[in-house]
Amino acid sequence: MQEDKTPKGALDRVLTVEVMRVTERAAVSAARLRGRGDEKAADQAAVDAMRRELNRLSIEGIVVIGEGERDEAPMLYIGEAVGSGGQRVDIALDPLEGTTLCAKDMPNSIATLALASGGALLNAPDVYMDKIAVGPGYPPGVVDLEMPPAEAMRRVAEAKGVPVNEVTACILDRPRHAKMIEEVRQTGAAIRLIGDGDVAGVIHTTDPIETGIDIYMGSGGAPEGVLAAAALRCIGGQMQGRLILKTDEHKARASRMGIDDYDRIYTHEEMARGDVYFAATGVTDGNLLEGVRFYPGYITTETIVMRSSTGTVRTIKAKHTDFSKFILD
Repeated sequence: MQEDKTPKGALDRVLTVEVMRVTERAAVSAARLRGRGDEKAADQAAVDAMRRELNRLSIEGIVVIGEGERDEAPMLYIGEAVGSGGQRVDIALDPLEGTTLCAKDMPNSIATLALASGGALLNAPDVYMDKIAVGPGYPPGVVDLEMPPAEAMRRVAEAKGVPVNEVTACILDRPRHAKMIEEVRQTGAAIRLIGDGDVAGVIHTTDPIETGIDIYMGSGGAPEGVLAAAALRCIGGQMQGRLILKTDEHKARASRMGIDDYDRIYTHEEMARGDVYFAATGVTDGNLLEGVRFYPGYITTETIVMRSSTGTVRTIKAKHTDFSKFILD
C-alpha cells in the first residue's frame, strides 16, 4: 500500500477549486459596479456574493479576519460561522480589497480569501498594523520592523547586489507615512505610492521583475496583514507585522481575541500557520491580475490560487458562460 504523505491537519485538495469559485463570484459582483463611484454598493455586492458561496462549501468555517467585528458588520463579521458542514477551517477574507480603486475603476482591486486549518490564523481586531515585507530569495532577517526605513532599503539593496537607487519600495500614500517616505527617498531609492490595496502591495514584492517592487513597508489594516501573510506562506518571502493598539479600547478588543502581548512582532509564519490556501481574483486590471471582462455571452476572470504545503501557485484564466452562477438568489 502506498504511504499517505499528506501532512497531518492538511486541508482537502478539493478546496483549491472551491476557494477560487468564491473569489470569482465576489470579483464579478463587484466588477459590475466598477467606476460608478459607489464604494459601499460595490463592497456590499462582493460581500453578498462571497458569503453565499462560502455557505455552499463543505466546511465548518469561522471568519477570523472579516468585514469587522460583530457590532460593525452585518455579515462576514469576525466570529461568523459559514459553510454547510465538514472540515473545521479558519477564514480570512476581504471580498473587495481596494473599494476606492473599484469605485474609481483604478488598478489593483481584488477579491481575496485565505483558508487555514482550524486555529491557524491570527485572530486580530480590525485595527492598524505596522508591516514590512520582502519576497523570496533573501537571507533570513534581511529586514526587520525595528530597522529605520533607510537601513531596510540599504539591506535589501545589499542582498540583491545592486545600488540602493535600483531598489523600489511600495508604500501606502497616507500622511502618516510622510517621514518614512522622506527617509526612503533620501537614500536614493524609488517609491511606488499606492492609494489602496496593500494585500496586493505585499504580494508584489514576490515578483519584483514583473512588478518593479522590492519591499513593502508602512502601516495598514491588520486584516489585510493577515491575508498578505497567508499569501507569503504559500509563495515565499518574509513579513513582519505588529498591531497598533493605541487606546484602551483597542487593547480590550485584542484581549478578547486572546492577544495579551500588545507589542509583539509577528512573522508571517505566526500569522498564518499550518496548511494554508490563498486565492485572489482581479476586479480591476493590475500588476498581479487582469480584471473581470464582460463580453456578449460570457465573462472572463483571472485568479491566482496558492497552497502552502505544496508551494503550488496557479494562475487561472476562466471563461464563464452560465450567468446564473453570478446572480444572487
